[in-house]
Amino acid sequence: QVQLVESGGGSVQAGGSLRLSCAASGYTYSSNCMGWFRQVPGKEREGVAAINTGGVWTYYADLAKDRFTISQDSARNTVYLQMSSLKPEDTAMYYCAAMRNGGCWRGWSSIYNYNYWGQGTQVTVSS
Repeated sequence: QVQLVESGGGSVQAGGSLRLSCAASGYTYSSNCMGWFRQVPGKEREGVAAINTGGVWTYYADLAKDRFTISQDSARNTVYLQMSSLKPEDTAMYYCAAMRNGGCWRGWSSIYNYNYWGQGTQVTVSS
């Protein structure tokens, strides 16, 4: 079965940085799409960034373009989200997601295009 395991969350002051990791197992990693989403209680899950696992194409929400970087280590089936200049509004549960097949062109920011989800890692940014 497919498993996605997030790590790297924690508490940080505004302006600080964190790097999230998502390790995939039992998953056809190559030529696929994996993304990062975040969610706060009472609100819908929103896309942060995504990456084509078989290439170098990356996608970002406007909120992430200047501060976050998504990358991967294909040898370890791991996707990272480097977050810098964190703001209190970045506080959320961050989830890793993966599509069953295809690429991010299917709509990287829609939760309905993803088939697998991790359990999430909490990021808390204090002012």
